[in-house]
Amino acid sequence: MNINTIKYQWFGNIKGDILAGIVVALALIPEAIAFSLIAGVDPMIGLYASFCIAVTIAFVGGRPGMISAATGATALLMVTLVSDYGLQYLLAATILTGILQIIMGFLKVGRLMKFVPRSVMIGFVNALAILIFTAQLTHFTGESWPMYAMVAGALAIIYILPRFTKAVPSPLIAIIVMTIIAVMTNSDVRTVGDMGNLSQQLPVFLLPDIPFNLETLQIIFPYSLSIAIVGLVESFLTAQIVDDMTDTTSNKNTEARGQGIANIVSGFFGGMAGCAMIGQSVINVKSGGRGRLSAFTAGVVLMLMIIVFNEYLVQIPMAALVGVMFMVSIGTFDWACLTSFNKVPVTDTVVMIATVITVLMTHNLAIGVLVGILLSAIFFAAKISKVEITSLSAKGKNKKIYRVSGQLFFASVTDFVDSFEYKEDVKEIDLDLSDAHLWDDSAVGAIDKVIIKFYQNGIKVNLIGLNMESNRLVEKIAVHNKPGGLDKAVGH
Repeated sequence: MNINTIKYQWFGNIKGDILAGIVVALALIPEAIAFSLIAGVDPMIGLYASFCIAVTIAFVGGRPGMISAATGATALLMVTLVSDYGLQYLLAATILTGILQIIMGFLKVGRLMKFVPRSVMIGFVNALAILIFTAQLTHFTGESWPMYAMVAGALAIIYILPRFTKAVPSPLIAIIVMTIIAVMTNSDVRTVGDMGNLSQQLPVFLLPDIPFNLETLQIIFPYSLSIAIVGLVESFLTAQIVDDMTDTTSNKNTEARGQGIANIVSGFFGGMAGCAMIGQSVINVKSGGRGRLSAFTAGVVLMLMIIVFNEYLVQIPMAALVGVMFMVSIGTFDWACLTSFNKVPVTDTVVMIATVITVLMTHNLAIGVLVGILLSAIFFAAKISKVEITSLSAKGKNKKIYRVSGQLFFASVTDFVDSFEYKEDVKEIDLDLSDAHLWDDSAVGAIDKVIIKFYQNGIKVNLIGLNMESNRLVEKIAVHNKPGGLDKAVGH
Protein backbone atom coordinates (compact mmCIF):
# COMPACT_ATOMS: atom_id res chain seq x y z
CA MET A 1 0.00 0.00 0.00
CA ASN A 2 1.58 3.31 -1.06
CA ILE A 3 1.69 6.52 0.98
CA ASN A 4 -1.03 8.21 -1.11
CA THR A 5 -3.47 5.37 -0.50
CA ILE A 6 -2.76 5.43 3.24
CA LYS A 7 -3.19 9.20 3.32
CA TYR A 8 -6.48 9.00 1.44
CA GLN A 9 -7.86 6.20 3.63
CA TRP A 10 -7.11 8.21 6.77
CA PHE A 11 -7.58 11.83 5.74
CA GLY A 12 -9.62 11.74 2.53
CA ASN A 13 -12.94 12.23 4.34
CA ILE A 14 -12.09 13.78 7.72
CA LYS A 15 -15.41 15.48 8.52
CA GLY A 16 -17.56 12.58 7.33
CA ASP A 17 -15.46 9.99 9.14
CA ILE A 18 -15.38 11.85 12.46
CA LEU A 19 -19.11 12.59 12.53
CA ALA A 20 -19.98 9.05 11.45
CA GLY A 21 -17.59 7.66 14.06
CA ILE A 22 -19.40 9.59 16.81
CA VAL A 23 -22.76 8.14 15.73
CA VAL A 24 -21.30 4.65 15.63
CA ALA A 25 -19.74 5.05 19.09
CA LEU A 26 -23.11 5.99 20.61
CA ALA A 27 -24.81 3.06 18.90
CA LEU A 28 -22.01 0.68 19.95
CA ILE A 29 -22.48 1.20 23.68
CA PRO A 30 -25.85 -0.54 24.24
CA GLU A 31 -24.86 -3.26 21.76
CA ALA A 32 -21.58 -3.97 23.56
CA ILE A 33 -23.36 -4.08 26.92
CA ALA A 34 -26.05 -6.41 25.58
CA PHE A 35 -23.49 -8.77 24.04
CA SER A 36 -21.54 -8.84 27.32
CA LEU A 37 -24.70 -9.91 29.13
CA ILE A 38 -25.25 -12.64 26.52
CA ALA A 39 -21.73 -13.98 27.12
CA GLY A 40 -22.23 -13.78 30.88
CA VAL A 41 -19.50 -11.23 31.63
CA ASP A 42 -19.38 -7.71 33.07
CA PRO A 43 -20.58 -4.96 30.64
CA MET A 44 -17.13 -3.35 30.69
CA ILE A 45 -15.64 -6.49 29.05
CA GLY A 46 -17.71 -5.86 25.93
CA LEU A 47 -16.96 -2.13 26.00
CA TYR A 48 -13.21 -2.71 26.38
CA ALA A 49 -13.39 -5.17 23.48
CA SER A 50 -15.26 -2.72 21.27
CA PHE A 51 -12.72 0.03 22.01
CA CYS A 52 -9.67 -2.19 21.42
CA ILE A 53 -11.03 -3.89 18.29
CA ALA A 54 -12.35 -0.70 16.65
CA VAL A 55 -9.11 1.22 17.19
CA THR A 56 -6.84 -1.68 16.19
CA ILE A 57 -8.79 -2.63 13.07
CA ALA A 58 -8.59 1.00 11.90
CA PHE A 59 -4.85 0.46 11.44
CA VAL A 60 -4.61 -3.18 10.33
CA GLY A 61 -7.97 -4.02 8.70
CA GLY A 62 -8.46 -4.63 4.99
CA ARG A 63 -11.79 -2.80 4.62
CA PRO A 64 -11.74 0.96 5.39
CA GLY A 65 -15.08 2.21 6.66
CA MET A 66 -16.10 -1.12 8.20
CA ILE A 67 -16.76 -1.23 11.94
CA SER A 68 -15.61 -4.13 14.11
CA ALA A 69 -16.33 -4.62 17.79
CA ALA A 70 -17.85 -7.10 20.26
CA THR A 71 -20.70 -8.91 18.50
CA GLY A 72 -23.64 -11.16 19.29
CA ALA A 73 -22.48 -13.82 16.83
CA THR A 74 -19.25 -14.37 18.76
CA ALA A 75 -20.80 -13.76 22.20
CA LEU A 76 -23.20 -16.67 21.75
CA LEU A 77 -20.23 -19.03 21.33
CA MET A 78 -18.66 -17.93 24.64
CA VAL A 79 -21.54 -18.68 27.00
CA THR A 80 -20.53 -22.23 27.95
CA LEU A 81 -16.82 -21.38 28.28
CA VAL A 82 -17.54 -18.47 30.65
CA SER A 83 -20.04 -20.44 32.77
CA ASP A 84 -17.77 -23.50 33.06
CA TYR A 85 -14.31 -21.94 33.36
CA GLY A 86 -14.67 -18.19 33.97
CA LEU A 87 -13.44 -14.91 32.49
CA GLN A 88 -9.70 -15.68 32.44
CA TYR A 89 -10.22 -18.65 30.11
CA LEU A 90 -12.36 -16.41 27.86
CA LEU A 91 -9.49 -13.91 27.58
CA ALA A 92 -7.10 -16.73 26.68
CA ALA A 93 -9.58 -18.07 24.11
CA THR A 94 -9.85 -14.57 22.64
CA ILE A 95 -6.08 -14.38 22.16
CA LEU A 96 -6.00 -17.84 20.59
CA THR A 97 -8.90 -16.83 18.32
CA GLY A 98 -6.78 -13.97 17.05
CA ILE A 99 -3.80 -16.25 16.40
CA LEU A 100 -5.99 -18.67 14.42
CA GLN A 101 -7.45 -15.82 12.36
CA ILE A 102 -3.98 -14.52 11.50
CA ILE A 103 -3.02 -18.03 10.33
CA MET A 104 -6.22 -18.21 8.26
CA GLY A 105 -5.39 -14.85 6.74
CA PHE A 106 -1.96 -16.08 5.64
CA LEU A 107 -3.65 -19.21 4.23
CA LYS A 108 -5.77 -16.81 2.11
CA VAL A 109 -9.17 -18.01 3.30
CA GLY A 110 -10.60 -14.79 1.82
CA ARG A 111 -10.63 -16.57 -1.52
CA LEU A 112 -13.52 -18.68 -0.23
CA MET A 113 -15.82 -15.65 -0.60
CA LYS A 114 -16.19 -16.43 -4.30
CA PHE A 115 -18.12 -19.56 -3.32
CA VAL A 116 -20.86 -17.56 -1.59
CA PRO A 117 -23.76 -17.14 -4.07
CA ARG A 118 -25.73 -13.90 -4.29
CA SER A 119 -28.87 -15.63 -3.00
CA VAL A 120 -26.98 -16.56 0.19
CA MET A 121 -25.75 -12.97 0.56
CA ILE A 122 -29.30 -11.66 0.25
CA GLY A 123 -30.50 -14.23 2.78
CA PHE A 124 -27.67 -13.23 5.13
CA VAL A 125 -28.49 -9.51 5.07
CA ASN A 126 -32.25 -10.09 5.32
CA ALA A 127 -31.85 -12.41 8.30
CA LEU A 128 -29.54 -9.92 9.97
CA ALA A 129 -32.00 -7.09 9.34
CA ILE A 130 -34.77 -9.13 10.98
CA LEU A 131 -32.52 -10.03 13.94
CA ILE A 132 -31.54 -6.39 14.44
CA PHE A 133 -35.22 -5.35 14.32
CA THR A 134 -36.47 -8.02 16.71
CA ALA A 135 -33.60 -7.39 19.14
CA GLN A 136 -34.93 -3.84 19.64
CA LEU A 137 -38.41 -5.01 20.60
CA THR A 138 -37.24 -6.07 24.06
CA HIS A 139 -36.56 -2.40 24.85
CA PHE A 140 -40.31 -1.71 24.64
CA THR A 141 -41.13 -4.15 27.47
CA GLY A 142 -42.73 -2.29 30.37
CA GLU A 143 -42.42 1.08 28.61
CA SER A 144 -45.23 3.60 28.22
CA TRP A 145 -46.20 5.94 25.37
CA PRO A 146 -43.15 8.31 25.70
CA MET A 147 -40.91 5.46 24.49
CA TYR A 148 -42.99 4.97 21.35
CA ALA A 149 -43.18 8.73 20.77
CA MET A 150 -39.41 9.13 21.07
CA VAL A 151 -38.68 6.25 18.71
CA ALA A 152 -41.10 7.77 16.18
CA GLY A 153 -39.48 11.19 16.68
CA ALA A 154 -36.00 9.76 16.19
CA LEU A 155 -37.06 8.01 12.98
CA ALA A 156 -38.71 11.22 11.73
CA ILE A 157 -35.48 13.18 12.24
CA ILE A 158 -33.37 10.41 10.69
CA TYR A 159 -35.40 10.30 7.48
CA ILE A 160 -36.64 13.89 7.11
CA LEU A 161 -33.53 15.92 8.08
CA PRO A 162 -31.40 14.72 5.10
CA ARG A 163 -33.93 16.37 2.76
CA PHE A 164 -32.87 19.75 4.13
CA THR A 165 -29.20 19.23 5.07
CA LYS A 166 -26.60 16.50 5.10
CA ALA A 167 -23.94 18.56 6.87
CA VAL A 168 -24.36 16.47 10.04
CA PRO A 169 -25.50 12.82 10.13
CA SER A 170 -29.21 12.72 10.92
CA PRO A 171 -28.84 9.80 13.40
CA LEU A 172 -26.49 11.97 15.51
CA ILE A 173 -29.01 14.82 15.55
CA ALA A 174 -31.76 12.36 16.44
CA ILE A 175 -29.77 11.07 19.45
CA ILE A 176 -28.95 14.61 20.66
CA VAL A 177 -32.52 15.92 20.25
CA MET A 178 -34.13 12.91 21.93
CA THR A 179 -31.64 13.11 24.82
CA ILE A 180 -32.45 16.82 25.37
CA ILE A 181 -36.19 16.09 25.27
CA ALA A 182 -35.82 13.19 27.70
CA VAL A 183 -33.83 15.33 30.17
CA MET A 184 -36.03 18.43 29.89
CA THR A 185 -39.29 16.52 30.28
CA ASN A 186 -37.86 14.29 33.01
CA SER A 187 -39.16 11.34 31.06
CA ASP A 188 -39.06 7.94 32.70
CA VAL A 189 -37.91 6.09 29.56
CA ARG A 190 -35.05 3.61 29.99
CA THR A 191 -31.58 5.08 29.41
CA VAL A 192 -28.11 3.76 28.56
CA GLY A 193 -27.30 3.95 32.27
CA ASP A 194 -30.03 1.41 32.96
CA MET A 195 -28.34 -1.14 30.70
CA GLY A 196 -25.48 -1.82 33.10
CA ASN A 197 -22.87 -0.28 35.41
CA LEU A 198 -20.29 1.72 33.42
CA SER A 199 -17.09 2.19 35.43
CA GLN A 200 -14.80 5.11 34.52
CA GLN A 201 -11.65 3.02 34.08
CA LEU A 202 -9.33 2.55 31.14
CA PRO A 203 -8.47 -1.01 30.07
CA VAL A 204 -5.03 -2.20 31.25
CA PHE A 205 -2.65 -4.76 29.75
CA LEU A 206 -2.73 -8.11 31.50
CA LEU A 207 -1.89 -11.75 30.90
CA PRO A 208 -4.77 -14.21 31.41
CA ASP A 209 -4.46 -15.78 34.87
CA ILE A 210 -4.54 -19.41 33.73
CA PRO A 211 -2.11 -22.34 33.68
CA PHE A 212 -0.24 -22.35 30.37
CA ASN A 213 -0.36 -26.06 29.61
CA LEU A 214 -1.83 -28.59 27.18
CA GLU A 215 -4.95 -29.06 29.28
CA THR A 216 -5.80 -25.37 28.98
CA LEU A 217 -5.24 -25.52 25.23
CA GLN A 218 -7.60 -28.49 24.97
CA ILE A 219 -10.26 -26.49 26.82
CA ILE A 220 -10.06 -23.25 24.84
CA PHE A 221 -9.13 -24.49 21.36
CA PRO A 222 -12.64 -25.70 20.29
CA TYR A 223 -14.15 -22.37 21.39
CA SER A 224 -11.39 -20.34 19.73
CA LEU A 225 -11.73 -22.22 16.45
CA SER A 226 -15.52 -21.73 16.40
CA ILE A 227 -15.24 -18.03 17.21
CA ALA A 228 -12.47 -17.56 14.62
CA ILE A 229 -14.53 -19.14 11.84
CA VAL A 230 -17.80 -17.40 12.74
CA GLY A 231 -15.99 -14.08 13.15
CA LEU A 232 -14.34 -14.32 9.75
CA VAL A 233 -17.55 -15.42 8.01
CA GLU A 234 -19.42 -12.42 9.39
CA SER A 235 -16.48 -10.09 8.69
CA PHE A 236 -16.08 -11.24 5.08
CA LEU A 237 -19.80 -10.96 4.35
CA THR A 238 -19.97 -7.54 6.00
CA ALA A 239 -16.93 -6.43 3.99
CA GLN A 240 -18.66 -7.57 0.81
CA ILE A 241 -21.77 -5.57 1.72
CA VAL A 242 -19.70 -2.43 2.43
CA ASP A 243 -17.86 -3.04 -0.86
CA ASP A 244 -21.22 -2.97 -2.66
CA MET A 245 -22.53 0.06 -0.73
CA THR A 246 -19.41 2.13 -1.44
CA ASP A 247 -18.62 0.67 -4.89
CA THR A 248 -15.07 -0.12 -3.78
CA THR A 249 -13.02 -3.27 -3.18
CA SER A 250 -11.27 -4.63 -0.10
CA ASN A 251 -8.62 -7.20 0.74
CA LYS A 252 -10.36 -10.05 2.60
CA ASN A 253 -7.09 -11.79 3.56
CA THR A 254 -5.71 -8.58 5.07
CA GLU A 255 -9.02 -8.22 6.89
CA ALA A 256 -8.67 -11.75 8.30
CA ARG A 257 -5.21 -10.94 9.65
CA GLY A 258 -6.46 -7.60 10.96
CA GLN A 259 -9.35 -9.25 12.80
CA GLY A 260 -6.84 -11.61 14.36
CA ILE A 261 -4.54 -8.82 15.54
CA ALA A 262 -7.53 -6.89 16.92
CA ASN A 263 -8.75 -9.90 18.91
CA ILE A 264 -5.28 -10.52 20.35
CA VAL A 265 -5.14 -6.88 21.52
CA SER A 266 -8.66 -7.20 22.95
CA GLY A 267 -7.74 -10.34 24.89
CA PHE A 268 -4.63 -8.78 26.42
CA PHE A 269 -6.61 -5.68 27.50
CA GLY A 270 -9.46 -7.55 29.17
CA GLY A 271 -11.90 -7.69 26.26
CA MET A 272 -13.84 -10.49 24.58
CA ALA A 273 -13.49 -11.58 20.95
CA GLY A 274 -15.41 -9.74 18.26
CA CYS A 275 -15.66 -9.24 14.51
CA ALA A 276 -17.15 -6.91 11.92
CA MET A 277 -20.63 -5.60 12.69
CA ILE A 278 -22.95 -5.19 9.75
CA GLY A 279 -25.36 -2.96 11.67
CA GLN A 280 -22.71 -0.51 12.83
CA SER A 281 -21.00 -0.65 9.43
CA VAL A 282 -24.27 0.33 7.74
CA ILE A 283 -24.71 3.18 10.25
CA ASN A 284 -21.16 4.31 9.48
CA VAL A 285 -21.59 4.28 5.70
CA LYS A 286 -25.04 5.92 5.80
CA SER A 287 -23.67 8.60 8.14
CA GLY A 288 -20.89 9.44 5.68
CA GLY A 289 -18.05 7.28 7.02
CA ARG A 290 -15.71 5.89 4.38
CA GLY A 291 -12.17 5.75 5.74
CA ARG A 292 -10.13 4.24 8.56
CA LEU A 293 -10.61 7.39 10.63
CA SER A 294 -14.28 6.51 11.20
CA ALA A 295 -13.48 3.22 12.98
CA PHE A 296 -10.68 4.91 14.96
CA THR A 297 -13.03 7.74 15.96
CA ALA A 298 -15.73 5.28 16.99
CA GLY A 299 -13.34 3.47 19.34
CA VAL A 300 -11.84 6.63 20.85
CA VAL A 301 -15.20 8.38 21.31
CA LEU A 302 -16.63 5.20 22.86
CA MET A 303 -13.95 5.24 25.54
CA LEU A 304 -14.15 9.03 25.98
CA MET A 305 -17.89 8.77 26.55
CA ILE A 306 -17.33 6.16 29.25
CA ILE A 307 -14.35 7.82 30.96
CA VAL A 308 -14.93 11.56 30.50
CA PHE A 309 -18.59 12.09 29.59
CA ASN A 310 -20.06 9.27 31.64
CA GLU A 311 -22.67 11.51 33.31
CA TYR A 312 -24.05 12.56 29.89
CA LEU A 313 -23.77 9.12 28.31
CA VAL A 314 -25.97 7.44 30.91
CA GLN A 315 -28.77 9.95 30.17
CA ILE A 316 -29.13 8.99 26.49
CA PRO A 317 -32.59 7.41 26.14
CA MET A 318 -32.66 3.93 24.65
CA ALA A 319 -35.53 5.16 22.46
CA ALA A 320 -33.07 7.25 20.41
CA LEU A 321 -30.72 4.31 19.88
CA VAL A 322 -33.63 1.99 19.09
CA GLY A 323 -34.67 4.46 16.39
CA VAL A 324 -31.15 4.34 14.92
CA MET A 325 -31.15 0.55 14.94
CA PHE A 326 -34.57 0.49 13.26
CA MET A 327 -33.00 2.65 10.53
CA VAL A 328 -30.20 0.10 10.23
CA SER A 329 -32.70 -2.75 9.96
CA ILE A 330 -34.73 -0.98 7.27
CA GLY A 331 -31.60 -0.01 5.34
CA THR A 332 -30.05 -3.46 5.59
CA PHE A 333 -33.04 -5.46 4.33
CA ASP A 334 -32.97 -6.14 0.58
CA TRP A 335 -36.49 -4.96 -0.28
CA ALA A 336 -35.96 -5.60 -4.00
CA CYS A 337 -35.99 -9.35 -3.36
CA LEU A 338 -39.69 -9.16 -2.44
CA THR A 339 -40.60 -8.11 -5.98
CA SER A 340 -38.20 -10.40 -7.82
CA PHE A 341 -39.58 -13.79 -6.77
CA ASN A 342 -41.13 -14.30 -10.21
CA LYS A 343 -37.94 -13.22 -12.01
CA VAL A 344 -35.16 -15.21 -10.35
CA PRO A 345 -34.90 -19.02 -10.51
CA VAL A 346 -36.99 -20.87 -7.91
CA THR A 347 -33.84 -22.49 -6.52
CA ASP A 348 -32.34 -19.06 -5.74
CA THR A 349 -35.48 -18.09 -3.85
CA VAL A 350 -35.40 -21.37 -1.91
CA VAL A 351 -31.73 -20.82 -0.98
CA MET A 352 -32.42 -17.26 0.18
CA ILE A 353 -35.42 -18.27 2.31
CA ALA A 354 -33.56 -21.30 3.74
CA THR A 355 -30.66 -19.05 4.75
CA VAL A 356 -33.00 -16.59 6.47
CA ILE A 357 -34.93 -19.32 8.32
CA THR A 358 -31.74 -21.09 9.47
CA VAL A 359 -30.23 -17.87 10.82
CA LEU A 360 -33.44 -16.93 12.62
CA MET A 361 -33.78 -20.40 14.15
CA THR A 362 -30.14 -20.76 15.26
CA HIS A 363 -29.25 -17.08 15.76
CA ASN A 364 -25.98 -18.10 14.12
CA LEU A 365 -25.11 -16.32 10.88
CA ALA A 366 -22.33 -18.77 10.02
CA ILE A 367 -24.65 -21.79 10.18
CA GLY A 368 -27.19 -19.99 7.99
CA VAL A 369 -24.55 -19.13 5.40
CA LEU A 370 -23.22 -22.70 5.45
CA VAL A 371 -26.72 -24.14 4.89
CA GLY A 372 -27.27 -21.69 2.04
CA ILE A 373 -23.97 -22.60 0.36
CA LEU A 374 -24.61 -26.35 0.69
CA LEU A 375 -28.12 -25.98 -0.69
CA SER A 376 -26.79 -23.89 -3.60
CA ALA A 377 -24.17 -26.56 -4.30
CA ILE A 378 -26.82 -29.28 -4.36
CA PHE A 379 -29.05 -27.29 -6.72
CA PHE A 380 -26.07 -26.47 -8.95
CA ALA A 381 -25.02 -30.12 -9.08
CA ALA A 382 -28.58 -31.10 -9.99
CA LYS A 383 -28.70 -28.49 -12.77
CA ILE A 384 -25.49 -29.56 -14.46
CA SER A 385 -25.98 -33.28 -13.90
CA LYS A 386 -28.27 -33.62 -16.91
CA VAL A 387 -26.43 -35.54 -19.61
CA GLU A 388 -27.88 -35.79 -23.11
CA ILE A 389 -27.07 -38.84 -25.26
CA THR A 390 -28.04 -39.06 -28.92
CA SER A 391 -27.46 -41.97 -31.28
CA LEU A 392 -26.31 -41.54 -34.88
CA SER A 393 -26.16 -43.94 -37.76
CA ALA A 394 -22.70 -44.96 -38.88
CA LYS A 395 -21.51 -46.28 -42.22
CA GLY A 396 -22.09 -49.98 -42.22
CA LYS A 397 -24.68 -52.02 -40.36
CA ASN A 398 -22.32 -53.23 -37.64
CA LYS A 399 -21.46 -49.83 -36.19
CA LYS A 400 -23.27 -47.16 -34.19
CA ILE A 401 -22.27 -43.75 -32.78
CA TYR A 402 -23.39 -42.30 -29.44
CA ARG A 403 -22.78 -38.60 -28.88
CA VAL A 404 -22.61 -37.49 -25.22
CA SER A 405 -23.28 -33.87 -24.19
CA GLY A 406 -22.87 -32.61 -20.63
CA GLN A 407 -20.77 -32.88 -17.51
CA LEU A 408 -19.84 -36.33 -16.23
CA PHE A 409 -19.28 -36.41 -12.46
CA PHE A 410 -20.64 -38.18 -9.40
CA ALA A 411 -24.15 -36.71 -9.72
CA SER A 412 -24.66 -37.52 -13.40
CA VAL A 413 -23.06 -40.96 -13.86
CA THR A 414 -26.09 -43.04 -12.86
CA ASP A 415 -28.28 -41.55 -15.59
CA PHE A 416 -25.35 -41.80 -18.01
CA VAL A 417 -24.84 -45.55 -17.45
CA ASP A 418 -28.59 -46.22 -17.66
CA SER A 419 -28.94 -44.42 -21.01
CA PHE A 420 -27.52 -47.18 -23.21
CA GLU A 421 -29.04 -50.33 -24.70
CA TYR A 422 -26.22 -52.80 -24.11
CA LYS A 423 -27.61 -55.60 -26.29
CA GLU A 424 -27.34 -53.69 -29.56
CA ASP A 425 -27.20 -55.66 -32.79
CA VAL A 426 -23.83 -54.16 -33.73
CA LYS A 427 -20.18 -55.14 -33.46
CA GLU A 428 -18.69 -51.72 -32.72
CA ILE A 429 -19.70 -48.44 -31.04
CA ASP A 430 -18.07 -45.03 -31.16
CA LEU A 431 -18.63 -43.10 -27.91
CA ASP A 432 -18.21 -39.46 -28.95
CA LEU A 433 -17.31 -37.30 -25.94
CA SER A 434 -16.47 -34.12 -27.86
CA ASP A 435 -19.23 -32.21 -26.06
CA ALA A 436 -18.62 -33.79 -22.65
CA HIS A 437 -16.14 -33.36 -19.81
CA LEU A 438 -15.00 -35.93 -17.25
CA TRP A 439 -14.52 -34.37 -13.83
CA ASP A 440 -13.80 -37.10 -11.30
CA ASP A 441 -13.17 -40.73 -10.49
CA SER A 442 -16.92 -41.44 -10.68
CA ALA A 443 -16.97 -40.25 -14.31
CA VAL A 444 -14.07 -42.52 -15.31
CA GLY A 445 -15.69 -45.37 -13.41
CA ALA A 446 -18.90 -44.84 -15.40
CA ILE A 447 -16.97 -44.94 -18.69
CA ASP A 448 -15.36 -48.20 -17.55
CA LYS A 449 -18.75 -49.64 -16.64
CA VAL A 450 -20.29 -48.77 -20.03
CA ILE A 451 -17.35 -50.19 -21.98
CA ILE A 452 -17.32 -53.38 -19.87
CA LYS A 453 -21.09 -53.90 -20.26
CA PHE A 454 -20.80 -53.60 -24.04
CA TYR A 455 -17.74 -55.90 -23.99
CA GLN A 456 -19.73 -58.55 -22.15
CA ASN A 457 -22.13 -58.52 -25.11
CA GLY A 458 -19.35 -58.78 -27.68
CA ILE A 459 -19.39 -55.11 -28.66
CA LYS A 460 -16.21 -53.06 -28.96
CA VAL A 461 -16.30 -49.42 -27.79
CA ASN A 462 -14.06 -46.67 -29.15
CA LEU A 463 -13.71 -43.47 -27.11
CA ILE A 464 -13.40 -40.45 -29.40
CA GLY A 465 -13.34 -36.69 -28.88
CA LEU A 466 -11.96 -36.68 -25.32
CA ASN A 467 -10.51 -33.29 -24.39
CA MET A 468 -7.01 -33.14 -22.94
CA GLU A 469 -7.98 -33.05 -19.23
CA SER A 470 -10.57 -35.81 -19.58
CA ASN A 471 -8.14 -37.97 -21.54
CA ARG A 472 -5.45 -37.48 -18.91
CA LEU A 473 -7.91 -38.60 -16.21
CA VAL A 474 -8.88 -41.70 -18.22
CA GLU A 475 -5.27 -42.64 -18.89
CA LYS A 476 -4.46 -42.34 -15.21
CA ILE A 477 -7.29 -44.24 -13.48
CA ALA A 478 -9.40 -46.15 -16.05
CA VAL A 479 -9.46 -49.96 -16.06
CA HIS A 480 -10.61 -50.78 -19.59
CA ASN A 481 -7.49 -49.37 -21.24
CA LYS A 482 -4.98 -51.32 -19.14
CA PRO A 483 -3.48 -54.56 -20.54
CA GLY A 484 -5.98 -57.33 -19.83
CA GLY A 485 -8.21 -54.84 -17.99
CA LEU A 486 -11.44 -55.79 -19.76
CA ASP A 487 -10.91 -59.52 -19.29
CA LYS A 488 -10.16 -59.06 -15.60
CA ALA A 489 -13.25 -56.87 -15.18
CA VAL A 490 -15.59 -59.49 -16.63
CA GLY A 491 -13.86 -62.33 -14.81
CA HIS A 492 -12.23 -64.08 -17.77
